[in-house]
Amino acid sequence: MQYLALLNSQERDRTPEQRAAVMAEFEKFHAKAASAIRAGDALTPVATGVRITGGPDAPTITDGPFAEAAEVACGYYVFEADNLDDALAFARDIPVAAYGTVEVRPVYHTVDAGWSRSGAAQWLALLLEPPEHTNVPGGPEWQAEAARHGEFAAAAGDHIRGGAALDDPATATTVRVRDGQLLLTDGPYPEGAEIASGFYLLSAADRDEAVKLAAMIPASAVAVRQLAGVSGL
Repeated sequence: MQYLALLNSQERDRTPEQRAAVMAEFEKFHAKAASAIRAGDALTPVATGVRITGGPDAPTITDGPFAEAAEVACGYYVFEADNLDDALAFARDIPVAAYGTVEVRPVYHTVDAGWSRSGAAQWLALLLEPPEHTNVPGGPEWQAEAARHGEFAAAAGDHIRGGAALDDPATATTVRVRDGQLLLTDGPYPEGAEIASGFYLLSAADRDEAVKLAAMIPASAVAVRQLAGVSGL
């Protein structure tokens, strides 16, 4: 089974030495979890991101920075694991878990089960919905929405390099490691917060093309962030 691990932390300025130390920790993690990692990368700063609301019929595009919470998405992984416990064990070892959070969600349906690597995708489009708009995966409302995503996939074609619909928000688990202790928080989370319902990995010639593609995605909001291209995957 596959799981999305969404990494969240405070953005901070680091010296070259600090950045090198962080990268060394991630390289250790990659060496340990290589057999389970199907995709992943860091994200460029949130100030460079784009938020799209209004849906494909009347998209409103807002450039970053945004009035975000203290922690923002800074990267992601897709794991192949036999069960949630194994996925959480991988998430615990992600360096971000020691100073931020890692939200783990089961993948309900993949756009590309093989996943694309080696720089094929340059953009992450994270689909966001208010809690009251989330649909039970597999239900009739979900199926109707899936049909709209099929239309988007047909229009975007080879620009889609991967992606997935996520399982019910109640299946989410947030992982933190503090002073060596594992802290787990099960979903669903407090009302009012937007919930990730899925994501796409997109290939685009530039930011304008990435935004144009993401504006076609049927979702209440889409957060578009460029991949940093530092994962080595």
